[in-house]
Amino acid sequence: MSTYLFRLSRFSFRRRRLVLALWLLAAVGAILLGQLSGGKTNDNFTIPGTESQHVSDLLVKKVPALSGAQTQVVFAAPVGSNISAEPYKSGVEAALANLKKVPQVVSVSDPYTAHAVSPDGRVALGQVQYSVAAAQVKDASLDDVKTAVKPAQQAGVQVEYSGSVYPGWRLVPSEAPELIGLVIAFVILVITFGALVTAGLPILTAIIGVVITLMGVTAVAAVVDIASASTTVAIMLGLSCGIDYGLFILSRHRNNLLNGLSVEDSAALAAGTAGSSVVFAALTVIIALCGLSVVGIPFLTVMGLSAAAAVLMAMLIALTLLPAMLGFAGHKVTKFIDTPLRRGHHEQVATIGATAPQRTFGARWARFVVRFRVPMLIAGVAFLVVLAIPYWSMQLGLPSGSSKPTSDTSRKAYDLTTASFGAGFNGPLLVVADGVSGSADTQQILGRLEKVPGVDTASVAVQTPQTVVFRLIPKTGPNDPATADLVHGIRNQRAAVEGSTGATVLVGGTTASNIDVSSKLNSALPVFLVVVVGLAFILLTFAFRTILVPIKSIIGFLLSVLAALGAQVAIFQWGWGRHIFGITPSETISFLPILMLAIIFGLSSDYEVFVVSRIKEEFSKSDDARGAVESGTGLAARVVTAAALIMFSIFVAFMFTNDPTIKAIGFSFATGVLLDAFVVRLTLVPAVMAIIRSKLWYHPQWFAKYVPDPDIEGNRLQETFHPVPEAAPAPPTA
Repeated sequence: MSTYLFRLSRFSFRRRRLVLALWLLAAVGAILLGQLSGGKTNDNFTIPGTESQHVSDLLVKKVPALSGAQTQVVFAAPVGSNISAEPYKSGVEAALANLKKVPQVVSVSDPYTAHAVSPDGRVALGQVQYSVAAAQVKDASLDDVKTAVKPAQQAGVQVEYSGSVYPGWRLVPSEAPELIGLVIAFVILVITFGALVTAGLPILTAIIGVVITLMGVTAVAAVVDIASASTTVAIMLGLSCGIDYGLFILSRHRNNLLNGLSVEDSAALAAGTAGSSVVFAALTVIIALCGLSVVGIPFLTVMGLSAAAAVLMAMLIALTLLPAMLGFAGHKVTKFIDTPLRRGHHEQVATIGATAPQRTFGARWARFVVRFRVPMLIAGVAFLVVLAIPYWSMQLGLPSGSSKPTSDTSRKAYDLTTASFGAGFNGPLLVVADGVSGSADTQQILGRLEKVPGVDTASVAVQTPQTVVFRLIPKTGPNDPATADLVHGIRNQRAAVEGSTGATVLVGGTTASNIDVSSKLNSALPVFLVVVVGLAFILLTFAFRTILVPIKSIIGFLLSVLAALGAQVAIFQWGWGRHIFGITPSETISFLPILMLAIIFGLSSDYEVFVVSRIKEEFSKSDDARGAVESGTGLAARVVTAAALIMFSIFVAFMFTNDPTIKAIGFSFATGVLLDAFVVRLTLVPAVMAIIRSKLWYHPQWFAKYVPDPDIEGNRLQETFHPVPEAAPAPPTA
């Protein structure tokens, strides 16, 4: 493989104008295609194969009046006042009359006639039913909802909203996290390389890849439903992987230049050696992201495929466009910044790293780890295990109003409803009885539902000749485990509820849908692990030609991801970070663990490949296993450190939002990257490899005979390619 990548990069270098033109043409074409297609991401959410989805499909066919989105409008009189007294009642009734005129609204329930006034008399609940799903409710309609309730507000009534859609429910994407992440990444690269051109190239090429991917995703969104979150994940991974892959190749290129090679030979050799590691690292990330397809939830499948496309684009650009850009840059990549206080410092550090790597801080750290390998292994594992302890008390669920900031209208609506009605009114269930033959059957089913343990109230929402929809209020909140037990209990005792009516009873609604998502994700997690880890195990075994490296990699990944999830539980679920991050303690987002497993597994494989490939390269030269661990880890430490800090900064940048869900995702990813890079790959991996030594590289003879060697370390390339140095290597300065 290294020979083919060498030839590809040399072609890109020599035909750099053509390569650059083709990539720019691809970017312009993708932008035009994305804009002309009219494609837009949306928030259509389906979970095929679940009962709640069956209920949703049934309502569309038989009770279309309840198949659309809903807004629950909470009217609250001042403390100590009654919402049924004047002038509050007149204001509320005027607001209800206005709401019926809002476009896309098909019905509005009157809380005074629907017995939806709280026992304390302070709060009334109005239901606004739309004719379309939440994703199709126009912003203009939601603006009209806000205008419609002004008579109530003018009468002194507090108005708040919740439900599947409500004014302000859509989060306007902000470019601030990406910009902050790019600025921090540039600063890290400037510190790492000490040269502006060298720092800017990986960012420039990564941006081109992200633009092409996003415009391509937008074009596909014209014909396929693509979740809005897909673009966020694609940007995060496209930028971070694009910068990392460019950083890995560019670091080798600059070292080659400082060792006296010509620009062309240096660029081709860097892509031929480091490029193999980039390919295998990218493939493991792509496998992990595509593995989200096994979950069976369309929005996760599309999210994984979109992010995988971004990583694939980052890999292709690193192997073709980056060598072309190195041709344009020439020797400018070794033009260092000369700071007034420390003149020549950056050039001195770079020269030592290229010509005397044993003197770098990374090499000193590697020697320290190898010398105290057993204590470092014990301490590192113990640290990760302690961090992972909270993981075992993780509670999964999807965000509700209770997890929103106290300034959010859905949080205010949740608190008002809970205080005046009870937590269960925030998450009503829809029980559909299909095949009902008359009112006697309806009353029989209603009576049985009212007697189910955990049910507060049950009422008939809509009745048609054959189908009846019951509105069931649990005694507990939407994310309470008792509510999930109630849903499963009704389903498990379906025959008892149906009785002799001959009807089919199904449980659905937003709360049941959230419970089904969590259940489906939990059941899919083992399958996902087996598929993704199994495929990655095969790939890494092929790359390193030994079974122990992938086993070590997978164990290290499991330790780091469990520790990161444990930290997330402590900060966001237990509430240790409520004052630091301005959050309300809530359950862990149900899809976070599987996203963590996919993304952190892919990124941890990146660092594993970067570190172990350098160790294998050194071992193939010296045949000294322990010395190879020291020198290989030292050579990879600076690049892995910079790459991990860039990933960390990009993920942390997404914590500077008001959405607690995005905060939790950003924190979890950032923590996972930090732990995996510094604790696992730069500490535990060299410690284990120093303990096992040369036995780590053992493989049976049949393996060497029948499985081709991909030459990930580039040994065969370096044996056949003997470049003539342009100049003598620069001597390292003290």
